[in-house]
Amino acid sequence: MSIFRLDGKTALITGGGSGIGLSICEVFARQGARVLVADLDFAAAQRAAATIRAAGGEAHAYACDVADGPSVGRVFDAARREHGGVRILVNNAGIAHVGSVEKTTDEDLDRLYRVNVKGTFHGLKAGVQQMLELGGGAILNLASIASVIGMKDRFAYSMSKGAVYSMTLSVAMDYVDKGIRCNCVLPARIHTPFVDGYLKKNYPGHEPEMFQKLSEYQPIGRMGKPEEVAHLALYLCSDEAAFVTGSAYAIDGGVIKLV
Repeated sequence: MSIFRLDGKTALITGGGSGIGLSICEVFARQGARVLVADLDFAAAQRAAATIRAAGGEAHAYACDVADGPSVGRVFDAARREHGGVRILVNNAGIAHVGSVEKTTDEDLDRLYRVNVKGTFHGLKAGVQQMLELGGGAILNLASIASVIGMKDRFAYSMSKGAVYSMTLSVAMDYVDKGIRCNCVLPARIHTPFVDGYLKKNYPGHEPEMFQKLSEYQPIGRMGKPEEVAHLALYLCSDEAAFVTGSAYAIDGGVIKLV
């Protein structure tokens, strides 16, 4: 593709070792970015980086616990020292939880807050500080349809993703005149290994019918694919999206508007 190129740019993707994050790493690398794969599972980050290099791209693996501010800071320091700094940041790392307010414990809420909310905060803070030094950049946060609509049994998850949406707007507003764009995407259900693991754990022996039920929640009749989210991420982080900031893009098979 002659458009949506990321040549000469260093892109840091948290949670890049699997699922949506891995697809974003692969797509960005194909479009010329130097990809920094940051993941709590360092072995997964290393495998992802090796796969990208084998395909002809440039990728480097980093161990990163987004819930820990100093851990995030060390990755950004390494990015500045070894690669000139981060011009594209994708705050993708996150965890899920199923349960109503009655079934959500203090520990559940704190766990979601640490990873999804503080994890995004740590990435935003370090990313903004570095991008200010470099003269600008693009940030993309992985929010959710749960950021903007009610979903059954997603109390803690919706809380955390609502915060991601709000942080997106705040950063976009505060740095709109500093050359930093900040957007988020709102995926519905995306078929990743997490979905398969969830079905195996909670519906043993009934995985196919539950998979079909979850797929049919989207009016389009299926779950999304990680690479479909990655292609939207590519646009939003490319120069072709230079006029886009403070926006939340649904990639949901019609859920928000048609359900």
